[in-house]
Amino acid sequence: MRRRRILLVLTAIIVSIGNGVAYAYFTASASAHGTGQASTGTMATVTLAATAGTPSSTLLPNGLSANVSLEVTNPNSYPVTLYSVTGSGTITGSGSCSPGGTVIFANQTGLSVPIAASTTTQVQLTNAASMTTGAPSGCQGATFSIPVTIVVHK
Repeated sequence: MRRRRILLVLTAIIVSIGNGVAYAYFTASASAHGTGQASTGTMATVTLAATAGTPSSTLLPNGLSANVSLEVTNPNSYPVTLYSVTGSGTITGSGSCSPGGTVIFANQTGLSVPIAASTTTQVQLTNAASMTTGAPSGCQGATFSIPVTIVVHK
């Protein structure tokens, strides 16, 4: 019986020590003091250009949509993400085409297009332009210039 009592007392002491160690582990705190520095840089302007060549889809005067193609150049030493492309001016046509509001650009928001550092990336905006049925016949086979503004984030 004495042996059993000693064993119970030793067990209680060991459990108490274990709880004390656990308590100390989870409640210990320390503080450190020092100074640090940080600085911010300035992002170089990310630019865009229209792409030349044959588009992957064409506009027809019936409201069907076509793709818009852009080249986005990131001159920065870090990647950026293209978040939106919005129309920012009057759309014009080549040759004798004066679209006069019959070509429409659909703003592209909620994008997440990565643009690698120091590169130019081709971006296809699927179904971003359309042409109404009121388009003049001089716009057949025309190329359109659609002024846009882009938003990128680091």
